[in-house]
Amino acid sequence: MNKDFSRIISLLRKEKGLSQKQVAADLGISQALLSHYEKGIRECGLDFVVKVADYYSVSTDYLLGRTPQRNGATIAISDLPQATTGETKQSFTNGNLISVLNKKLILNTIEIIFDILENVGSKGLTTEISNYLMYSSYKMFRTLYSSAEKNPQGIFAIDESVASGIFTALQSVSEAYATTLAGGGSCDGFDGISQGRIPILSPDLIAKKYPMYSSSLFNLIQYCENKALKK
Repeated sequence: MNKDFSRIISLLRKEKGLSQKQVAADLGISQALLSHYEKGIRECGLDFVVKVADYYSVSTDYLLGRTPQRNGATIAISDLPQATTGETKQSFTNGNLISVLNKKLILNTIEIIFDILENVGSKGLTTEISNYLMYSSYKMFRTLYSSAEKNPQGIFAIDESVASGIFTALQSVSEAYATTLAGGGSCDGFDGISQGRIPILSPDLIAKKYPMYSSSLFNLIQYCENKALKK
């Protein structure tokens, strides 16, 4: 059994507010055995996987980490809403499908991020997260732009030899400031966020609050973590 299974069954139980004792009783096993399953100490049989899927009303593929969709559906580009109005029908049908899909995953996830920021109402946190995203966009645009030698470099004031290092460092600073502010600490002239201002979230709550964009977020999370685990 892969390690996603133990993480996901623990997440589902906590999301429902159930104790290990109650779930174990409902599934007909001991609490100790369920604890071992949730910690990944022991592997269960396929019959138990199916029983857990029925119990939490999710697919077995979701339990095994094969899809971020709880119903086991495979996502298609047409299933993802467009967060901006700039995409035309022609670009969707004739463009690179991977590019179109990744664009939607990123833009729809950013929609969720900024909605959360609006609810939090922190100028500091919004500034630092916005800075991080803008630095990333700057770096990738400059990479593309500068790859063609004939493109005039006068558009940039910072020399190419140091730009990447500078903006990588600025990203790290913004990430550190955002983490500090979200944790309640003050920095960079901004006050920290008090307890309770960050909304309570879970996969189930995210899917309900952001029905248009949650699939993009879950697929982006799965993609990034799969890439990280392969390194």
